[in-house]
Amino acid sequence: MAGLQEQLGMTNNQYSIALTVTYIPYILIEFPTNLLLKHIGANILLPAMVVLWGIVTALQGLVTTYSGLIACRFFLGLFEGGLLPGLSLYLASFYPRQRLQLRISIFFAAASLAGAFSGLLAAAIIKMEGVGGKNGWAWIFILEGLFTVCFGAASFWLLPRTPQYALFLTSEEKQYISEVLQDDGVVAANASEDEFSWHHVIETFKKPHVLVLTVAGFFNGSTLSGLAYFAPSIVASLGYTKNQAQLMSVPPFAVSFVLSIVTSFLSDFYGRRGLTITFFALISIVGFAMFLGSADDSVRYGSLFLLLPGTYCAAPPLGAWVANNAAPHARRATALAALTVATNTGGILSTWLLGALSPPPRYTAASATLLAFQVGILACALANVLYLSARNGRKRVERTHLGERREKVGVVGDDNAWFEYKL
Repeated sequence: MAGLQEQLGMTNNQYSIALTVTYIPYILIEFPTNLLLKHIGANILLPAMVVLWGIVTALQGLVTTYSGLIACRFFLGLFEGGLLPGLSLYLASFYPRQRLQLRISIFFAAASLAGAFSGLLAAAIIKMEGVGGKNGWAWIFILEGLFTVCFGAASFWLLPRTPQYALFLTSEEKQYISEVLQDDGVVAANASEDEFSWHHVIETFKKPHVLVLTVAGFFNGSTLSGLAYFAPSIVASLGYTKNQAQLMSVPPFAVSFVLSIVTSFLSDFYGRRGLTITFFALISIVGFAMFLGSADDSVRYGSLFLLLPGTYCAAPPLGAWVANNAAPHARRATALAALTVATNTGGILSTWLLGALSPPPRYTAASATLLAFQVGILACALANVLYLSARNGRKRVERTHLGERREKVGVVGDDNAWFEYKL
């Protein structure tokens, strides 16, 4: 990153270790934070994580040794780990299932937009080389970390704990949201039904649709993390300078942002999570085939316009699909945490695949492995659609036998006959 590896004198192995260290606490913290989110309050826990994460990010700009970097990366993972599953769970408590993917996509697409602007920002900040006696890469960490702290601090006042605490909603709107979420099976009509239960946590891991999407999350996480960390390095391997590489990595991220929003709107409108994931898996497969099959630098650069959207845009439907089909709250919290743990476990693999085990400029072994993973995502999506379709068919038969005696979906969960799985 902008000379970090060279100036700290790190080998490729050491650089991969520095990236891997982040994922260990990242993974370990995700289940506890998601299960505690409702008890502590998202309006407190999420901003606190952002502030602490920003502080550690800024401190990375002060490190002068490899061991100092390792320490910072560990605490970065510890404070950042619960953010993604926590935000997904938070949004799932505000919106009915049919409208969730677009909302997840808006905040996740911000990661693509951040990837685009971070390239531009990094190219500008690198020019601060020597200012205050610090390297350009150090200023990247310091300035981006300070911005994160400011945003996190403001979030303590901006985020409502639940829809019922939202100052921007009228009493009638709060009542309407509560009724819609109960009818959709997102929240329970009886609050006690939504309380934490180890039974619900354990039952989550017995659900085939959760497990198959967890596997897909691992595959997607491997690709997503690899491209996030190494996209500038991949571009640089095509013959560009460091500054040019930062700038040339911007357009593929920008395309990802636009596609993520558009396809999420369509996915919510038509209610087709599996089809969306299938579409992006196919795009990624074509992109990896281009990257592997051509020695032409322009073709390989062009492949990033398929690889990055195909990977980034698959994450929102994965998260929405898991959240849509897990209820009550404890199951949803567990399922989203499991998906994120799997995603970040894939990230550990990617730090080695696109580093010590598969060096630039071709990244041949890594690209072939990630291509196979995209085929795996495709298979998982199709298998899950078939499984959920069959389950919905059995539920329709069960509803026929039950007749008109309908229970409120909100008081039970995804096992209820009137809880229709989203495809």
